[in-house]
Amino acid sequence: MSSLLCFGLGYSAQVLVRRLQRRGIRRIVGTTRPETYRRVVQQRNVTSLLPFDRHHPLDPALFTGVSHVLISIPPDVIGDPVADVHGIDLMKSAPTWVGYLSTTGVYGDTGGAWVDEKSPLRPRMRRSIARAAAEHTWLTLWKESRIPVHLFRLAGIYGQGRSAVDALRSGRAHRVIKPGHVSSRIHVEDLARILEISMTRPNPGSIYNVCDDEPAPPHVVTTYAALLLNVQPPKIINFSEAQLILTPTALTFYSDTRRVRNNHIKHELGVTLRYPSYREGLIQCL
Repeated sequence: MSSLLCFGLGYSAQVLVRRLQRRGIRRIVGTTRPETYRRVVQQRNVTSLLPFDRHHPLDPALFTGVSHVLISIPPDVIGDPVADVHGIDLMKSAPTWVGYLSTTGVYGDTGGAWVDEKSPLRPRMRRSIARAAAEHTWLTLWKESRIPVHLFRLAGIYGQGRSAVDALRSGRAHRVIKPGHVSSRIHVEDLARILEISMTRPNPGSIYNVCDDEPAPPHVVTTYAALLLNVQPPKIINFSEAQLILTPTALTFYSDTRRVRNNHIKHELGVTLRYPSYREGLIQCL
């Protein structure tokens, strides 16, 4: 691996970048939203940070010599901006690995049943429907243009600075009970390591569920974080009450329930999770 072009230098991508820099990868170009570019331009330890969206394309010359490309920005109302604006540039530059970060939300609601990478896609929420459409776009680019696309369907990402521990410390935590509801999650360090391993073992067209071994109700995770902090957990709130308290965005995380299998990352990539459940992960966050 010689270089990385990262569309969307957010929380997860920054952890990956730090890992790659420790390996000696020095040419790393990242993008951010044009409206936040000036605020963050001095805060990212990358070769260069550039504004990007559908109306602010990159110079095609930037793609020359790029070996790996990570896309972690969401689709917009039209589609996937990277594929639409720079699909031809990617085809011409011929990277060895292109990774697209999607979501396990594309599986929709299974009532708690298990899903794997071969399960049907039945997204119900608008953002998940857009992700499924973006996945189709990228897989089409692989099949028709041989752009070496790898899809990563991510569960809820947490880690230092973004966990139930942090939510409790800041007073933002809730314990909402919705009978039968469980969700999957992944520690950001495990996510970054999975991406790094895939980069060294390209298998274009592959799809990977990225989650830990133990789906769990969110209120159980919050209770365990309170135990670690030795503080009283927030009071229990029934889901009917939560609809009067939580934001519409927060409520969407209770819309679907499913259990996600992660066997593929273990069998194909040889991954052993450092944080196989929320318990090990929260201890690390603490």
